[in-house]
Amino acid sequence: MDELPGLFDDEEPPAEEPEPRRVWRVGELVESVRDLLESEFAAVWVQGEVSGHRERGAGRHWYFQLKDEGAVLNAVMFRREARCVPFSLEDGLEVMAFGRISVYPPFGRMQMIVERMEPVGWGAHQLAFEQLRRRLDAEGLFDPGRKRPLPYLPRCVGVVTSADAAAWRDMVRVWQRRDVPLRIVLSPTLVQGEGAPERIVAALGRLIEWGGCDVIVVARGGGSREDLWCFNDERVARAIAAAPVPVVTGIGHEIDVTIADLVADLRAATPTAAAELVAPARQELVQRVAGAHERARRALLLRLAQARAALAAPPVRRAMERPGRVVQAYEQRLDDAWERLHAAVARMRTARAERLRGLAVRLRRLRPERRVSATATRLDRALARARRGTGLLVSRGRERLAATGARVEAMSPLAVLARGYAVCRDARGRVLKDAARVAVGDDVDVRLHRGSLRCEVRRTTTGKEE
Repeated sequence: MDELPGLFDDEEPPAEEPEPRRVWRVGELVESVRDLLESEFAAVWVQGEVSGHRERGAGRHWYFQLKDEGAVLNAVMFRREARCVPFSLEDGLEVMAFGRISVYPPFGRMQMIVERMEPVGWGAHQLAFEQLRRRLDAEGLFDPGRKRPLPYLPRCVGVVTSADAAAWRDMVRVWQRRDVPLRIVLSPTLVQGEGAPERIVAALGRLIEWGGCDVIVVARGGGSREDLWCFNDERVARAIAAAPVPVVTGIGHEIDVTIADLVADLRAATPTAAAELVAPARQELVQRVAGAHERARRALLLRLAQARAALAAPPVRRAMERPGRVVQAYEQRLDDAWERLHAAVARMRTARAERLRGLAVRLRRLRPERRVSATATRLDRALARARRGTGLLVSRGRERLAATGARVEAMSPLAVLARGYAVCRDARGRVLKDAARVAVGDDVDVRLHRGSLRCEVRRTTTGKEE
């Protein structure tokens, strides 16, 4: 069947509507701006002067501005992070703040949510410290699994420190007081100021090259952070990590923690504590040996007493006097067990045979062959009914299909043309429904049931045809 798209249509297609404009709600727009800012500026450092500092709310959160000569940035630091700031925040203080940029929707105001803060000056050193710590930690230099245990009784201890420092004299006094056979080798070096990191690395290298040390101590007495900064040098940290023997650090006071402490196999709070760790006191060794000897003696006496008591028991004593009787008794018990096993197997076999015979009788009573035959007969009958029903459904479907085809054929435009009607179109292809739309002399196309005609209008008649 040929298709005649738009056979009776004479309307022009509607013009395309312009795309609808998107209208944002205020909350949606502010939320989108906040998401964009937080994704683009999720971790930033900002340096500026503190202004307008105040604590607000039940949580005592910090609200302030960071400003310079060109701009002002609102900032907030919540109490959980503010508790970790080791200094008091004051107006006019130059700081470096770390956090993320966000928007506070109720006011539509951009602000910085601060997570860490450092005063400018020492804060630059601290930032370098943190960056080096993260890098070395990512390389696994702080991993507890690479830490080596100290030898319990080292024969030789190498020391890296200043020969004129009080730390060296304190460690020597500790070893003398402990009175242990220990050889001490000092590799003197500068432990603060410019050039100290290179000197410390060189001192470590001399001990490693000599190769006679069982453990190495890197020590320095207390001082300011600037004085201890040479032990935060990457070269020193890598030299300690590369040492072939365990390294103990005793740098500064207990609260001072350097990169060298984190890399070392063991950190002591002070140089004196480091000396005590690598060399236990003679009296301590004597007490440990004596305690171990006493525990071993008591354990041996207890085992002997338990063995004597076991041998003195009547059954054991009788067995030891006449061992042949014990063997005979066990032989009789073995014979009894063997007979009981044979009897149990025979009873089990008989029971299984009886059960099998009973099952066979029940099976014969059920006569399964009759059930199979009856089931096959029911299946044949069901199959015959299914075939008859399927034929009936197919016949009805064909009838409905023929009726639907007849209705479709009656509604077809070609059927209308087959009854003698025609479709007229003007020169532009539009369907003519009114004679007034053409003039004498115009050409029209006339579509018949079979073929078409090209005609010239000789006369028009308006009004209803008779």
